Amino acid sequence: MPWIQLQIPADPDTADQLEDLLMDMGADAVSMEDAADQPLYEPDPGTTPLWSNSTVTGLFQSDRNIEQLCADIRDAWHQQTQQDLSEIDVSLVEDKDWERAWMDDFQPLRFGERLWIVPSWHQPPDPAAANLMLDPGLAFGTGTHPTTALCLEWLDGQDVEGKQVTDYGCGSGILGLAALLLGARHVVG
Repeated sequence: MPWIQLQIPADPDTADQLEDLLMDMGADAVSMEDAADQPLYEPDPGTTPLWSNSTVTGLFQSDRNIEQLCADIRDAWHQQTQQDLSEIDVSLVEDKDWERAWMDDFQPLRFGERLWIVPSWHQPPDPAAANLMLDPGLAFGTGTHPTTALCLEWLDGQDVEGKQVTDYGCGSGILGLAALLLGARHVVG
C-alpha cells in the first residue's frame, strides 16, 4: 500500500504549528528536515533552534482523498493563522520493509587494524580478522555513530586479552561484544 506524502515548506515561526496541524489531520508520521542544507550546531541550554528553511513532511494512509486532504489542511491553516498555504507538494511513497530497505547499501566496516563489523548477510572481507557478525541497525547498532566508531577503533588498538572491560555505552552493547571478540575475558555493561 503506498503512502500519501505531503511536503510543505516552513520557517522557524510556523514549523512546529504545521507539524501539529498535520498530526491533527490524521498523519501517521510527521518529520521536519532542513530545506537548505544549513548546519545546526550545539544549541545554547534551553533553546531548540530550527533551520531558517524547513520542509515539514506528513505521511497519510493512501485511502484518503488527496484533493480533499489538501483542501482541509489549507482551510485549517487559514483558520489558525489567517495565512494561506501556497505550496503543498504531493507524492506517493511505495511501502517497503523500511527496517530492512537500507540493508542493500550497508557494507562491512573496518575499525582499526583487525576489527570488522560485518552484516550477517555478507562474507567477512578478512576471514582471519576479528569479525563481529551481526544484524546492524535491527538488534544492534551499526558502529557508524562517530563516538562508537572512535571507541571501536580505540578498542582495536588495545591489548584486552584476558582482561575485564566495561562498556559504558548506552546502546546495544556493540562495544562489549567487540571487546569479547578481541579477547576480553569478561565484559560488564
